[in-house]
Amino acid sequence: MYAVLVTGGKQYRVMQGETLRVEKLEAEAGSEIKFDNILMLGDADGIKLGDALKGATVAAKVVGHGRADKVRIVKFRRRKHHRKQMGHRQHYTEIEITGIGAGDKK
Repeated sequence: MYAVLVTGGKQYRVMQGETLRVEKLEAEAGSEIKFDNILMLGDADGIKLGDALKGATVAAKVVGHGRADKVRIVKFRRRKHHRKQMGHRQHYTEIEITGIGAGDKK
């Protein structure tokens, strides 16, 4: 069984046992969290969308927090003596999917 969930403005296709990095969540390492914004569930029977997902959740365990690799931003204007350099490291939370609950069966 797999699910498509939304967190941090992004959509992720997840299965039980997977680990993934999502935008930083306010949860401590080792704690359990539940995602209730589920867009789609899929299994051997087919897929479920819309009202069929009422009450569906994805449970996950927070493995840890970190910062991604540095992204370099360079702005350059030729012949103008203008050069600007910046860097950015995005915070992330690494989670492990522990379960997918289908919710109400209709």
